[in-house]
Amino acid sequence: MMGRALELAAMAAAAGEVPVGAVIYRGETIIGEAGNLREASADPTGHAEVVALRLAAANAGGWRLIDCSIAVTLEPCPMCAGALVNARIARLVYGARDPKAGAVDTLFDLCRDARLNHRVEVFGGVMAHACGRMLTEFFRARRAAKKGVCR
Repeated sequence: MMGRALELAAMAAAAGEVPVGAVIYRGETIIGEAGNLREASADPTGHAEVVALRLAAANAGGWRLIDCSIAVTLEPCPMCAGALVNARIARLVYGARDPKAGAVDTLFDLCRDARLNHRVEVFGGVMAHACGRMLTEFFRARRAAKKGVCR
């Protein structure tokens, strides 16, 4: 599933979005998937995880995704980690850590916080090199383009 999430991230990058992809699945069946859509939708909640959660809930016929997993290329931010807890996702598989906004392992531990009403099983670092490389290359190209415009 992380391979599919990487494909979605690449599609997001091609569309000018930060390359993050998310796949929600039950067993081997994908029930929701998305890449980042913040720019295209002009929606600050257009993160891949949130968009995929909306699609998965619609396809599942309800918001409780108790028996589902999510594979996402980047460690979820506070908004997305909170959405995973609220959706009752069973397990999270993520690729690269996010040193600036990671809310699962890096800066916070929202998915396993015992004070919340649900906890998510977490597996981090899956295909981390490929996930991180895609983000690094995207931002390197963006900075280079910006420098070229400023000259």
